[in-house]
Amino acid sequence: MAFRRRTKSYPLFSQEFVIHNHADIGFCLVLCVLIGLMFEVTAKTAFLFILPQYNVSVPSADSGETVYYHYGPKDLVTILFYFFISIILHAVVQEYILDKISKRLHLSKVKNSKFNESGQLVIFHLSSVIWCFYVVVTEGYLTNPRSLWEDYPHVYLPFQVKFFYVCQLAYWLHALPELYFQKVRKEEIPRQLQYICLYLVHIAGAYLLNLSRLGLILLLLQYSTDFLFHMARLFYFADENNERLFNAWVAVFGVTRLFILTLAVLAIGFGLARVENQSFDPEKGNFNTLLCRLCVLLLVCAAQAWLMWRFIHSQLRHWREYWNEQSAKRRIPVAPRLPTRLMKRESGYHENGVVKAENGTSPRTKKLKSP
Repeated sequence: MAFRRRTKSYPLFSQEFVIHNHADIGFCLVLCVLIGLMFEVTAKTAFLFILPQYNVSVPSADSGETVYYHYGPKDLVTILFYFFISIILHAVVQEYILDKISKRLHLSKVKNSKFNESGQLVIFHLSSVIWCFYVVVTEGYLTNPRSLWEDYPHVYLPFQVKFFYVCQLAYWLHALPELYFQKVRKEEIPRQLQYICLYLVHIAGAYLLNLSRLGLILLLLQYSTDFLFHMARLFYFADENNERLFNAWVAVFGVTRLFILTLAVLAIGFGLARVENQSFDPEKGNFNTLLCRLCVLLLVCAAQAWLMWRFIHSQLRHWREYWNEQSAKRRIPVAPRLPTRLMKRESGYHENGVVKAENGTSPRTKKLKSP
């Protein structure tokens, strides 16, 4: 399965070899795990990579027993498997969708890099929004907001909730080596590292602190805003005069920050503070203490304030550049049109220095007779 057409061969396991063949290497590793399912000796180990671990049967009044999951060290193996799946999907999207579109747009290197980044994130954010919305609706977190903090700690997770978090962690972890594989410019690396690390810290924090329900709602809000932003960038690269989606994103961004802060304060600051079980017990997954709640709230508020500050700074810079362009256009003097100079003479007239007759034709020059 070759993802890129290669016109040059590189030394085995050299730097260029790994960069140009990283998706093929990941595909081979995934294929080895899938082949392991075919044999009884290796099937148990293969399932360790593919399926979420730590399943527990909990008795319920409706259906007798319900299977739930909790987290543990074996989740790292499952995350590693879907880490390679993310690398393969990244290469497929890049090769068969984004590269073909970017060739038609004839973008510069800087714009092409941003186009590839937004193209990948549009597909990821759209799929994550649909998936997250489905999980939130089916689990009843939207219809019952009290479930975000009631019965804390939420140690036992449904299959779709745990699998969602495993895939999210795998995707954002795969984004780190992709900065190297995609040869991202040095100027772009710090900016991309910032939002990748922010996502990893918040998703891992919600997963490990058993705040998975609140994390799903916050991710749904954040991913919806990010999808709109990257979609606006794609339309802007296709047509630089199209800024309607950017205007919509500007309106939605501030509202989303307000919703995230309000929901975090409501669930953590007020909801968890009223729960009876307030103790620090990592073995039982309980982190409901005043210090832990303050640390989580401080992290969420600091992240939202930082995002808002960057947003305001970028908008001020954009408006400043826009007004500078408008003022520069006004300063350009318009050259006045020179009127056609007509000078009447005896047998004709002069037009712009050229002698013309009465009927508009140029008079013949008289020939001098030779002596």
